[in-house]
Amino acid sequence: MSGDHRTVIKGSPSQYVKLNVGGSLHYTTIGTLTKHDTMLRAMFSGRMEVLTDSEGWILIDRCGKHFGIILNFLRDGSAPLPESPRETAELLAEAKYYCVAELVNACENALKRRERERDVEPACRVPLVTSAREEQMLISTSAKPVVKLLINRHNNKYSYTSASDDNLLKNLELFDKLSLRFSGRVLFLKDVIGSQEICLWSFFGHGKKVAEVCCTSIVYATDKKHTKVEFPEARIYEETLNILLYEHRPGPDADLMQATSTAKGAAAALAASGNAGGPVSHASDEEEETATTSTRRVVSAGLARLRLS
Repeated sequence: MSGDHRTVIKGSPSQYVKLNVGGSLHYTTIGTLTKHDTMLRAMFSGRMEVLTDSEGWILIDRCGKHFGIILNFLRDGSAPLPESPRETAELLAEAKYYCVAELVNACENALKRRERERDVEPACRVPLVTSAREEQMLISTSAKPVVKLLINRHNNKYSYTSASDDNLLKNLELFDKLSLRFSGRVLFLKDVIGSQEICLWSFFGHGKKVAEVCCTSIVYATDKKHTKVEFPEARIYEETLNILLYEHRPGPDADLMQATSTAKGAAAALAASGNAGGPVSHASDEEEETATTSTRRVVSAGLARLRLS
């Protein structure tokens, strides 16, 4: 610029100077700038020329985002470092430019410490629900679909069948596998606060329960009734995959849900007619082919929308 010129700055430690660091304006004393053996001491002790504008601002061609931290470090010998590793790396680059050796060491140590912490960061976190209020808060505030497993085997007032403990362990193992597989897409919760249920899977989308799988039933023996813990693996897998329809979406795909409902409804009707004692009516081959083609079209359209979204 036409009004800019180079000059030598040298004055008493109490003299204030105006700094324009990449558009960030700062006002400090020569004593602060020359307190440590840095490039700033060379600039403001008369050993180097500096560029000033027509208004007396000393121009420094660097990013001024972290220059305030550098000034605080020069004043006090220490300063809080940024929380973000990226900003700490940015500050490190500026500290190296100004040759602030102690701040360089502080930034490098902070980055190494965060790197070590990141290496031991668990890949999967499963919160343990400790109260109904905490459960509701976790479900309502989660941006992900939620799968919750309620385990209450310590309730010994029931008599269990011989295979119940094995099936309970299988449910726990499947929960662990699913949480590792889908931890980035689904929030998994484990409920151990106690309930009348022994083993219950619950599935939530957008803060509302959309399905559940109860893994217990009552078996009547000759002497007394027993509680049986089951392992409906296929059903649990199905509901877990269904809950992914609520991932980053306002709701499940209507066409796909309609197709699923149509298929389920047809299967249910066929089973009911087969179990009934009355005569069974059969659709013609042409009607069955038309219904099957229509269902396939709806399912294909729903899957296509899922791929595009």
